[in-house]
Amino acid sequence: MIEVEGLTKDFGARRAIDGLTFNARQGEIVGFLGPNGAGKTTTMRILTGYMPPTAGTAKVVGFDVTEQSLEVRKRVGYLPETVPLYNDMTVYDYLKFMADLRHLAEAEDRVLEALEVVNLLDRAEGYIGNLSKGMRQRVGLAQALLHKPEVLILDEPTIGLDPAQIIEVRKLIREIGKERTVLLSTHILSEAQQICDRVLIINKGRIVAEDSPEHLQSRLAGAQRVSLRVQGDADGLESSLSAVNGVQTVVARPDGTWEVETIPGIDTRPQIARAIVQAGYDLLEMRAMGLSLEDIFMELTREEPEPPAMDETEAEQVEPEPEQETVEEE
Repeated sequence: MIEVEGLTKDFGARRAIDGLTFNARQGEIVGFLGPNGAGKTTTMRILTGYMPPTAGTAKVVGFDVTEQSLEVRKRVGYLPETVPLYNDMTVYDYLKFMADLRHLAEAEDRVLEALEVVNLLDRAEGYIGNLSKGMRQRVGLAQALLHKPEVLILDEPTIGLDPAQIIEVRKLIREIGKERTVLLSTHILSEAQQICDRVLIINKGRIVAEDSPEHLQSRLAGAQRVSLRVQGDADGLESSLSAVNGVQTVVARPDGTWEVETIPGIDTRPQIARAIVQAGYDLLEMRAMGLSLEDIFMELTREEPEPPAMDETEAEQVEPEPEQETVEEE
């Protein structure tokens, strides 16, 4: 439903996105993750026809976003991060206005259906200017669903919502994702982990990782970690655990638990449990510690430190190049 190949966008001398290539299928929820300024919003604006790319191609439901922009807009529902609403209109009047702009048949029925989906029927006659930020966000989501789009593009869909509303919106997105293609950006990594079938991690305009959350964790985890809890005085436990073949590090944590890191590819838990019991300790808990999506995100988007710039005094002390030292005398 979404096909992107070599997508590039320049703003003057700055390259916002650089050769993005990815796809999203029908019935799939794809999470778009990245730090601020990574190019997520720019990509979404191109996919929704708000701006053209500098290079590359993007197709939505088979239509080119540049050559067939109107056809794309008919099939895409878009919720921007900052929802453009009219404060002096009622919720119903705003949605009816948006439905009329799209020339939707049975516009009134569509409005009521969208209001029911986002649970705002009781606020239909209320003025948008009097709504909380969370409710305004739901009005924006209703607008994106009015025309029953095949593709839904959501930029930070749960921003400003309270915990109960976040749960409702996540549930709604999961339901929508069963029939439509959903592309959403988020800074809430647990959100992507809970509702997305696949995640794209973007940094400096390029995709640095693409896979399901589970596969990303297993592929990038590296060393395996195990959390332990034992009963009684644990003096000497560190040396007993360090003697187990495959154990790399043993760390005592402030909460009384122990973290053991082992070499990848080998399950050393049976040997660890045996070593604890043989050393005379009671093992109360043992669990594997997977690498979280947040850990992966921070690792893949980490900025490499730049070499320090020389000040003027240091620059004066730099010796000239050898070829500049040799001067032929006449």
